[in-house]
Amino acid sequence: MDVHDLGFEHLHMSEEEQAELAEAIWEQDNVELTTVGVDVGSSTSHLMFSKVHLQRLMEGLSSRFVVVNRQVIWRSPILLTPYRSDYTIDAEELSEFFSNAYKKAELTPEDIDTGAVILTGEALKRTNARAIADLFADKSGKFVCASAGHHLESLMAANGSGAVALSRKENITVLNIDVGGGTIKLALCEKGKLTATSAFAVGGRLIAFDETGKMVRIEGPAEQVAQDVGVSLELEKELSEEDRKKIVNRMVEVLVSYANRDTGDDPLCEALRLTDHLPKDPEIDAITFSGGVSEFVYGREEQDRGDLGKSLAHEIRHALGHKRIAPKVYDPGAGIRATVVGASQFTVQVSGNTIFISDPGKLPIRNVPVAYLDCDVTGDFTKEDISAAIAQAMVRLDMTDGETNLAVAFRWGGDPLHARLFELASGICDGLPKTVADAGIPLIVVMDGDAGRTLGNILTKELGVKGEVISVDNVQLNDFDFIDIGEQMETTQVVPLIIKSLLFSQPGRQE
Repeated sequence: MDVHDLGFEHLHMSEEEQAELAEAIWEQDNVELTTVGVDVGSSTSHLMFSKVHLQRLMEGLSSRFVVVNRQVIWRSPILLTPYRSDYTIDAEELSEFFSNAYKKAELTPEDIDTGAVILTGEALKRTNARAIADLFADKSGKFVCASAGHHLESLMAANGSGAVALSRKENITVLNIDVGGGTIKLALCEKGKLTATSAFAVGGRLIAFDETGKMVRIEGPAEQVAQDVGVSLELEKELSEEDRKKIVNRMVEVLVSYANRDTGDDPLCEALRLTDHLPKDPEIDAITFSGGVSEFVYGREEQDRGDLGKSLAHEIRHALGHKRIAPKVYDPGAGIRATVVGASQFTVQVSGNTIFISDPGKLPIRNVPVAYLDCDVTGDFTKEDISAAIAQAMVRLDMTDGETNLAVAFRWGGDPLHARLFELASGICDGLPKTVADAGIPLIVVMDGDAGRTLGNILTKELGVKGEVISVDNVQLNDFDFIDIGEQMETTQVVPLIIKSLLFSQPGRQE
């Protein structure tokens, strides 16, 4: 650094120092991460590596970062999920597939900043499903590991396929039909908002064949469909083309009934139902498909995978061609990769002046799923509104009160009056009675307003919550977010939060 004789001390930075300063300033507002998404599903397994660029919001000196760009580094080939005869997933084969993917992408586990492992459908039912998720997490660092039930998988498929974004862009109602190996998930997207989900047990890999055409896998729902059409299924036996057609046609009849929201008195529709039906309204403007079978529906895949997938897609296309499902069809483009396309991570510093942590010694807490309350607490509300919103969020995300950590998140507004906050706290307690009564499970509340400390005091001192209470504010969360709450810093009383969110695709083109 040079000092010039100008009558006063004047510091002149070299070009190298200027570059270092510029880089330091840029790093304050920009984060670049390498992420990986892993999907272990009923029929197939795959992963994707991405580079994610996050940037700090500039409004109001915000400390929240948002994703501004995602670049796919490498996509793995599609692997048929390996099952063993003892009702388990072949962890060794998956591990080898996973390790080879890193090599081909020229990455190591240490290169990965964050990621997501998602188990869905029939894979989730296997007795070692939890061990599979832990295997990936242990091998690859900081991961979100989620076992997706029917509602959560429907939500993820609709967002990941681009159906939600498409409904927002076109200001229409879109029905996303995710056709997987073991189930079909429906998601109703109204003008950018996902309003309802449903699922039933029809899928492309409910029956699997070996290279000689003999059946080597027969799932329960396939037996139900076969019995309905008078076909007998037996392992190590072949399935005639006529019988295959009967089974597939009947599956598509069920799909058409569900898509048209008119299952009538069909007993098979009821027998295969996994969740509540979609509502009759509003009218559907467009259809999108995702999941493994969608690759055949859109003509991106032609190779038979030794199951019913190709035949099922052929009959779906036939039904669409004959307008048995009337709305126009769009191709969002994500298809089989809709469920998970990566993960992002960013840090938020939360002011210690307005947060409440009953026992800082219990921190850190990691990978807490977020249940976002879809209700308005900026105006008038009752505790019944809050408890009902919690119940809806728990169903939507396949969570159960008292079984695991979760964070209740909402948008807060209006005056921070004691009466309003007491009503809010009472609704939270009513909505999570087991969590409130269990001293071993923390009650975690996250809001975007400035009332975290007051709410925490009401929960502990007035409503007597027995366990740890963590109430933080000035943070915006949504469904699909997971949070890590770090240790409280002694000098500033600031708590660092790591917020991890699944990244989803953009709307595609009309078919």
